[in-house]
Amino acid sequence: MQIYLPIAEVSVNAFLLLGLGGLVGILSGMFGVGGGFLMTPLLFFIGIPPAVAVATEANQIVASSFSGVLAHFRRKTVDFRMGFVLLIGGLAGAALGVVVFNHLKSLGQVDLLVKLCYVGFLGVIGGLMFIESVNAIRKSRGAAGGAPAKRRQRSWVHALPFKMRFRTSGLYISVLPPIIVGLVVGVLAAIMGVGGGFVMVPAMIYILGMPTKVVVGTSLFQIIFVTAFTTMLHATTNFTVDVVLAVLLLVGGVIGAQIGTRIGVKLKAEQLRVLLALMVLAVCGKLALDLLLQPAELYSLGAAGGH
Repeated sequence: MQIYLPIAEVSVNAFLLLGLGGLVGILSGMFGVGGGFLMTPLLFFIGIPPAVAVATEANQIVASSFSGVLAHFRRKTVDFRMGFVLLIGGLAGAALGVVVFNHLKSLGQVDLLVKLCYVGFLGVIGGLMFIESVNAIRKSRGAAGGAPAKRRQRSWVHALPFKMRFRTSGLYISVLPPIIVGLVVGVLAAIMGVGGGFVMVPAMIYILGMPTKVVVGTSLFQIIFVTAFTTMLHATTNFTVDVVLAVLLLVGGVIGAQIGTRIGVKLKAEQLRVLLALMVLAVCGKLALDLLLQPAELYSLGAAGGH
């Protein structure tokens, strides 16, 4: 069933979009990531111009994250105070990111930048996550407790000023690291059309020292507001939000998030992280190949985006 997307100016199979939305929703519920870092490249692969994919995907993340947060809220695994601190940085970062995005769009360089950002980020994050989770699995098997490593990671965070107590996470740390994490995630949300969960989840575990069970819900809570704000900015300054595309991805995403949350409960945290790392690396590899192998097609896409 082909459907025409007015803003993207392409025809795509509606069931394919619903399926992609569902797949990304499942990941959102399982890993506490908005799923945009996988969805946006998947949209590139089916021929959606990068500028439209980025702006529209931010919209879809809002719904799948909201759906995921509801499930975590019922389990009381959302640290709202930490969420609000992350949000302060996130909103500032999103505004900054949209300014950069618009500037590059006027230069006609935005498509290439988005793809290069993806290859770089996914490669680094996927690699680090994979190494970290394999080590965690080894430690849990050898029963050599991983506590000392965590304490070493947290010491410099504890030395910073402006401390605040986060009861749900059992932390008493400076508000500066969460604000900086939020800021980085906000910039990524605007430029790459991602919720930033793939950066935020590892940062919350390894830098802030938050317990894994609270990280997923808190990450999703912050993602909702940052991506909603990003979508609004893109819609009003770029006019690149494709409503038809967004609705199809939304329907799939909301259903998928509920399924993903149920699956996530049944798997161990380390296993989840290994799976996520492998998926990130796979998408990174495909994107890098596309950049290397198909220059002719990329130019034609860029021309369509500029048009």
